[in-house]
Amino acid sequence: MNKELAYCGLDCTECPAYIAKRTQDDELRRRTSLEWGSDDFAVNAEDINCDGCKATDGERWRWCSQCEVRACAVSRNVATCASCSDYGCDKLTDFLQMAGEEPQKRLEQLREMWLKQ
Repeated sequence: MNKELAYCGLDCTECPAYIAKRTQDDELRRRTSLEWGSDDFAVNAEDINCDGCKATDGERWRWCSQCEVRACAVSRNVATCASCSDYGCDKLTDFLQMAGEEPQKRLEQLREMWLKQ
């Protein structure tokens, strides 16, 4: 699969909800629902479907459809947060602390390329 970069730097093609939707993998949906769910946050296997952060129609996993970073990027009409004039804002920084190093590395690379243009 080719990369499908979300506004925040995550690669949607690596997400179990995206993969499960593309492959119709019910076992992946089941495993993911157990991993993502908790006593306080119910996740049903049939809800593990997503067409990607930037999909204009179709399904988005509930975290993605409620994401403040995504909503901000859409309202600013940017390709990713790397091309935003407020790059490094609190919304993005808070998210990246939770998301790990890879999304931030991707955004930094994009930011560097964007600034050279």
